[in-house]
Amino acid sequence: MGSMTTAELPLSDRINAVSPSATLAVDSKAKAMKAAGVDVIGFGAGEPDFATPESIVKVAEEAVDDPRNYKYTPTAGLPELREAIAAKVLRDSGYPVTADQVVVTNGGKQAVYETFQLLLDDGDEVIIPTPYWTSYPEAVKLAGGKPVEVFAGADVNFEPSIDAIEAARTGRTKAIIVTSPNNPTGAVWSGETIKAICEWAVEHGVWVISDEIYEHLNYDGVHTVYPGAAVPEVREQLIVLNGVAKTYAMPGWRVGWMVAPGRVAKAAGKLQGHMTSNVNNIAQRAALAAVAGPLDAVDRMREAFDVRRKAIVGALNDIDGVRCPMPTGAFYAFPEVSGLLGRPVGPNRRVFSTSAELADALLEEAHVAAVPGEAFGAPGYMRFSYATSDEAIAEGMKRFKEWAEA
Repeated sequence: MGSMTTAELPLSDRINAVSPSATLAVDSKAKAMKAAGVDVIGFGAGEPDFATPESIVKVAEEAVDDPRNYKYTPTAGLPELREAIAAKVLRDSGYPVTADQVVVTNGGKQAVYETFQLLLDDGDEVIIPTPYWTSYPEAVKLAGGKPVEVFAGADVNFEPSIDAIEAARTGRTKAIIVTSPNNPTGAVWSGETIKAICEWAVEHGVWVISDEIYEHLNYDGVHTVYPGAAVPEVREQLIVLNGVAKTYAMPGWRVGWMVAPGRVAKAAGKLQGHMTSNVNNIAQRAALAAVAGPLDAVDRMREAFDVRRKAIVGALNDIDGVRCPMPTGAFYAFPEVSGLLGRPVGPNRRVFSTSAELADALLEEAHVAAVPGEAFGAPGYMRFSYATSDEAIAEGMKRFKEWAEA
């Protein structure tokens, strides 16, 4: 009679070692509170609050009526979309790639996941400059790899030093991640930092994984520096991750891609052939219209985000105990909130020892949703997405200040 009930049958160690997405968890909790009638101001999710441009939607509407989209198509993506992405790399990043280096994925996240499945053997290490996007270390773990964090704080614009990166390198170091403009910090790394990392990677035979999904969201005259353009020698060991989610306000369409050396792209197609096959054809047709079209939609969004950026950073710095650097990319403010820890805060005069506790209380008591820095490997910070309305920013910051200084 010693048999287990089905409730006791174990799940894999692999999935048990992975944390759920903290950004999605905060967003879900905020949405649940809203559904229960609580007036929550959400700064959690990183998605543009704009509609997908009408011209792109129209192409998708037409694609629904086209029977050729009802069939399987090549796993690595529609040939014309891969061509358009290659042309976009030349236009935006300034160096040539071919269509057979492009693999179209179900959102940028699948490109991230597949990259580590392709590169890592059990025990291989990936250097992750920290603060990091919450899914990187988990995708590394799912491939049997080991995330190695290299932290850089607000005092150095969240840019890791090459000395700290070199100190983290071991015989098992397989790859390093570059995210600029950065999620969660909004920092845009300097050309010197990008160049130094790429030259180091070439010298030591390390893959560079460049997440460029926020490439067009820059402010104050700052420009994204592309690894493949900065150090041409790195291209044979460079995997670029990107997608339409942020640039064209298309997060729900789920179209991303990787651009990689031919043999890597071929291996990604093989992997994807066993995972998902082709990405939804209607969404691919919409992405083709986006990628091949002008960038005026993102220009309009950038103007709106710029106003919000200045408003939210000004408001955060006006709260006693909060310090927020001015980000020059993406749509996140990443204030340091350690000044609110270890002392009585809020109307209930509670003492919080972590930014996670603080964020939880801010949501429960002030109905303001933000993601604690722990989700990004940066305790003592919080991430606020300003991809929301001017009114929501004003009201949310008012609530945060009144709550924190009560």
